[in-house]
Amino acid sequence: MLTIHATHKRVLIMVLVAGCAFWIVPGWKEIGFLYFLLWLVTFMALFGSQVFWIGQVIQIAQMFIGRWRIRRLWLWILAAVVYVYFFLAYNSAPLKMIFTGHETNVSDPRFFRKLIDGIFSVWLVGSFLGFILVMFFWIVDRSVRVTRWLIREVRQERHRAGDHESDSLVPHARTRRRLLRQIAIAASAVPFVAAVYGLLYERLAVEVTHHRIALARLPKAFEGFRIAQLSDIHISSFMPADEIRRCVEMTNQLKADLVVLTGDYVSWDPSAQQQVVRVLAELRAPYGVFGCLGNHEIITQTEVSITELFAAQNIRILRQEHVPIRSKGESINLIGIDDSHEGLDRIERLMIPDTVNILLIHDTYYDTFGHAARVGIDLTLVGHTHGGQLSLGFLHPALNLARLETRYTRGWYERSGSQLYVNRGIGTTIIPIRVGARPEITVLELVRGA
Repeated sequence: MLTIHATHKRVLIMVLVAGCAFWIVPGWKEIGFLYFLLWLVTFMALFGSQVFWIGQVIQIAQMFIGRWRIRRLWLWILAAVVYVYFFLAYNSAPLKMIFTGHETNVSDPRFFRKLIDGIFSVWLVGSFLGFILVMFFWIVDRSVRVTRWLIREVRQERHRAGDHESDSLVPHARTRRRLLRQIAIAASAVPFVAAVYGLLYERLAVEVTHHRIALARLPKAFEGFRIAQLSDIHISSFMPADEIRRCVEMTNQLKADLVVLTGDYVSWDPSAQQQVVRVLAELRAPYGVFGCLGNHEIITQTEVSITELFAAQNIRILRQEHVPIRSKGESINLIGIDDSHEGLDRIERLMIPDTVNILLIHDTYYDTFGHAARVGIDLTLVGHTHGGQLSLGFLHPALNLARLETRYTRGWYERSGSQLYVNRGIGTTIIPIRVGARPEITVLELVRGA
């Protein structure tokens, strides 16, 4: 019978993992070589984590069914069949998208479906982050081993030279490795707990944030003018109409002068556009409600239809358009462009000189903020990043999934006198979990300043 050496197995698994990751990641010419590498490493870690944790489950299973002498290969085949079945049969459209391209499956509101999707999402997040921690401790262990080997070699050389210094400085390897293994096991369980927390609590813990934006060209009539921003609604089985309505009510209670929406009203289901528009039509502001489109309107091919639905509810979606917001004989200019490269060329033509120009666009692809700063946009409002959705920013700002796409992940930024605000959004995508990135409704108070 053909047998495969353990080393060969590891190499084969690594090749398969790298191949799957390389297949999914967008081309480096499309996203840039650095972001290509970041995405490649991330997907390799994701696929590797699935292989690692399924292996751990099989190892535990063997402890309980060892008396039946079931071959490990058959356990792997069984685990693979079960995993693929749940992935394809029960998992939501965004995860199917990984293998089949952009799909627009109908959201399934049934409790059983939500339960399965929730459990699978917790598994994905917990296994991925847990695997990262396991790899960290593995690297630490190997580093300690190498250091210990070097110390031993140095001490043996000293011993041969007649230096009989005590060996008490050499750590007890077995005790150290046992402790490190126990710490790794305990630490790898933390992400699973965090994922459950992100699914059941933080995903719903909407935060209202207030920011003062100083604009040098702000007309006197707009001193203290308040803009409420909502973004990334993502209506779905995990963001139903009732939850969106709660956010709409919170926004209305803020008594903002103007409400702006920065895209991604639907997730993967184009038939949900009527429902999300009906709920958002309950927004109220003295100077109106305006918005732009997001990438999910492009994915679901609802750009025209959802714009018309909003227009019927007196909400104007700005598509390569601008509108003056007037107060007491003075005005500011509100610009909206689609989530695409083509819209950038039109920004300068939509600007009005000698007044404040505010740009609504869904994300900062194609260096939107840099372009806006170069042409003189005063304030750009975007969403898209969800604040990273999974973020360990309290440890380091770079520990944020949105950093795989952009340096502008959340909050306020300034560049060449132009300002940017990135809203964390209220919905989720791909996985219905938020960790370290609470959903956000933003209130921006405009004030005159340098």
